[in-house]
Amino acid sequence: MTFDPADWLARARRQSQSLRAPFTTFFARKDVRATLTWLKEPVLAVVVVFAVTTIVAQPFYVPSGSMQPTLAIGDLTLAAKFPYGYSRYSIPYMNGPSPAGRFLGQMPKVGDVVVFRLPSDTSVTYVKRVIGLPGDRIQMKQGRLWINGRELPLRPDGAGEVEAGPDEPGAGSYVAVPKFIETLPDGVEHPIYKWRWDGPFDNTDVYVVPKGCLFMMGDNRDDSSDSRVPPFEGGVGYVPYGNLMGKVFVVLASVDFTNAAALWDWPLEFRLSRMFKGVR
Repeated sequence: MTFDPADWLARARRQSQSLRAPFTTFFARKDVRATLTWLKEPVLAVVVVFAVTTIVAQPFYVPSGSMQPTLAIGDLTLAAKFPYGYSRYSIPYMNGPSPAGRFLGQMPKVGDVVVFRLPSDTSVTYVKRVIGLPGDRIQMKQGRLWINGRELPLRPDGAGEVEAGPDEPGAGSYVAVPKFIETLPDGVEHPIYKWRWDGPFDNTDVYVVPKGCLFMMGDNRDDSSDSRVPPFEGGVGYVPYGNLMGKVFVVLASVDFTNAAALWDWPLEFRLSRMFKGVR
């Protein structure tokens, strides 16, 4: 018996049509077509939002006061994804071991306010300021920050009000504290709160930032569990470069939820002055 290619293709085509027939009939129904038409726009919207929050920018909520006065408790911030490239943590809700590198990766600059995954628990997201890059030597002496053997300039800037976080004594209360402007080695200035100079992490050994890691600190220097605090003491420790999620550049909105007894009180605690406030 000779092999006839034309006959084989014809039989294959008929078999394919018979297999597709139930699906063709199902999707030809008016109710199914109407349902697909109704689902098309919301599904497309979800796909677009997912793509944008992965590639362009993602909102992040600030639940604590460690970055006061730069970020307030209850701020809704927006972090750009592209400045440092991409890792698995660029994808919303993605978890897993800390990545070793990044696609299109670039190191942040000292002074950037960044969102990252906590090294000791990568399901948790933190926001801090980058203070040290790989190889930098960081130290606190009498409450003053030193980078690579140089004490950073610090000038008084009046006073500000620190809000106690929801898990702290006196939650929602405000305390006036001294405010200062700190100047980083590249000339970038940013505000900090500092009301004592003899705290547990005001005099430290020299931290040498390991290769592929970053050193983070909060602007609320006396109430920030950051890279000064090792993970076994509940702190951040050194942050792998791959754990970065994005660079915070704006506050979209802000609600003082700590002082809102219920959801319907939130409009009364909305901070209009913080809407679209740039972060630097």
